[in-house]
Amino acid sequence: MAYDLEEQEQLDTLKATWKQYGNLITWTLIAALGSYAGWVQWNNYQRNQSGQASQLFEELSKSVAAKDAQKIQRVSADMKEKFPSTNYAAMAALTTAKAAYEANDLKTAKANLQWVIDSGKNEEYKALAKIRLAGVLLDEKAYEEALKVLSAEFPAELQAEVADRKADILVAQGNTADAKKSYQLALDKMTDKSPAKQLVQLKLDALGGAVAQDKQ
Repeated sequence: MAYDLEEQEQLDTLKATWKQYGNLITWTLIAALGSYAGWVQWNNYQRNQSGQASQLFEELSKSVAAKDAQKIQRVSADMKEKFPSTNYAAMAALTTAKAAYEANDLKTAKANLQWVIDSGKNEEYKALAKIRLAGVLLDEKAYEEALKVLSAEFPAELQAEVADRKADILVAQGNTADAKKSYQLALDKMTDKSPAKQLVQLKLDALGGAVAQDKQ
C-alpha cells in the first residue's frame, strides 16, 4: 500500500516513538491489567470469605441457642482463625463473650472481648467490647482497671452507655457524688425513647436524685 508524504512522516514518527517508549508502554499496560485482575480477585475473595463467615456465624447462633458451650467456643475459635478480617469474627467474639458471661465463665468472656478490642476491624464493635469488658471487670471488683478501659475515646452514640457503666463502677467504689454526676450525664445524652433511660433514672434516684447545679 502506498502512503503519501504526510502519512509516511506520521508512520515514521510512530515507529520512532514505539522504539523509544514501546517497552515502557507495554509494561505499564501489563501492570495496569495486573492491578485490575488483582482487584477483581480480591473482591471475589472478600465475598467468598464473607459468605463462609456468615454460614459459620449461623452455626454459632444455633450453638448459643442450644447452650452448647464447647461448640460455641470451637466455632468462635474457627471464626477468629479463618476469617479475622470480617465483621462476623467480631460479632462471633461478642456473642461468645455474652454466652460465657451468662454461664459465669468470666475468663472466656474477657478473652473474647479483649480479642475484639485488639483484633477487631469495626470501631463500633471495639467500643462495645470495651463497655462490656468494663462490666466484667466490675463483677470481678477490678474497679480501677474497669475505669481505665472506659477512659478511651468512644463514639458519640455510645457515650451514654459509657457514662452509665462508669457510674456503676463509682457506686461500687463508694464514690456516690461522682456516680450521681455520671448517671446524670448518661441521662442527658439519652433520648426519651432510649430503653435504658428509665433504669438509669431509677439508679440515680436511689442515690438521692440529681446533683444540684452550682449557682453562677
